[in-house]
Amino acid sequence: MNVEQANATDTNELVELRVAYLTEDNGALDEDIEAAVRDGLPGYYGNHLGHDLHAFVIRKGGRIVSCAFLVVVEKPMSPAFINGKTGIVLNVYTRPNCRRQGYAKQVMEALLADACKLGLSVVELQATDDGYPLYLSVGFSNDESKYHRMKWYNHLATHCKPNMSSRESKETQQ
Repeated sequence: MNVEQANATDTNELVELRVAYLTEDNGALDEDIEAAVRDGLPGYYGNHLGHDLHAFVIRKGGRIVSCAFLVVVEKPMSPAFINGKTGIVLNVYTRPNCRRQGYAKQVMEALLADACKLGLSVVELQATDDGYPLYLSVGFSNDESKYHRMKWYNHLATHCKPNMSSRESKETQQ
């Protein structure tokens, strides 16, 4: 099977594969969250696919059976990413009936070859237990760091407009 980069005509299938991935990873999605994902992804893909989002796919019978996304991010330079160009791997997914045939490895190898062509200093991902051996086999290693990985969640994100203060957001919700 050949690996190719997805394009705008693949949007509907990429949405389906993203939702399938999220459902397998998180369990059944809340109805509102799934609706928001399905509504927002086509615009996201339209704005980013082929620019700072590279989606690698394998097709079988004209249908995408495996995919992996590379999000390219440019940051201020540091010793950890000397040219500032980094990548994040997301949504490595193979349809259940097509697993254990090497498709995920093929899309990951194509993704990493593209990362080299793009001159990315580092590519990061978060591995599930199932995916961990695959990522080791294509050259990833554990990220040992003196830093703690942390996240901040904007719980108002779905309720506020850009540049709206928390007080204004609360007033709008009432």
